[in-house]
Amino acid sequence: MRRLLMHEVRGVGSLARWVARRTHGVREGDHAAAYTGPQTAMMYGLLFVSVVETVVLTVLLTPWPLVHRIMLVLDVYTVLAVLALHAGCVTRPHVAGADGSLRIRYGALFDLLIAGEQIASVRVERRYPSGGLVQFTPSEGQGDDGSVLDLVVGSQTSVRVELTEPVTFVRPLGRTGRAQVVRFHADEAEELVRVLRATRP
Repeated sequence: MRRLLMHEVRGVGSLARWVARRTHGVREGDHAAAYTGPQTAMMYGLLFVSVVETVVLTVLLTPWPLVHRIMLVLDVYTVLAVLALHAGCVTRPHVAGADGSLRIRYGALFDLLIAGEQIASVRVERRYPSGGLVQFTPSEGQGDDGSVLDLVVGSQTSVRVELTEPVTFVRPLGRTGRAQVVRFHADEAEELVRVLRATRP
């Protein structure tokens, strides 16, 4: 519950940053990499459906004031939640640090910081996995070595990072894991890879 509440608070903060056109965690000299491209149309489509549903239910439930109020609150919350999720993704991009580090994020739900010296190699690798946002494939018989973390946006990943040693990551609801290969999506994957290679120590 505490983690869910923190996600809600960060969501409100993301909406404020979105309105102010400010990003989170991007310093001077850093390279910000957007990743919202594959999901933007879906997000706005979901938002449109939620708004239409709110209007329709407002009309249909007028004879039942109590039910009308409850549904109105739920629908408005849904609209704000969708906006907050998208705002979080826009205002919290991936960050290739000037020091060679890499910060991989998905809004306020996922945040993994990798030091420059932990990056063994990075390349563009386009994949289209099905399933949820965070997917983890443990290696067999090798401990954490070779374990793969996929951070999937719009059913795709486009960058592969191999590490010198496994890193610990935290899932949105708090469970942890360790992976030595991380795959994620960036809208301009080639540019991000170029910057990471140029800044590697």
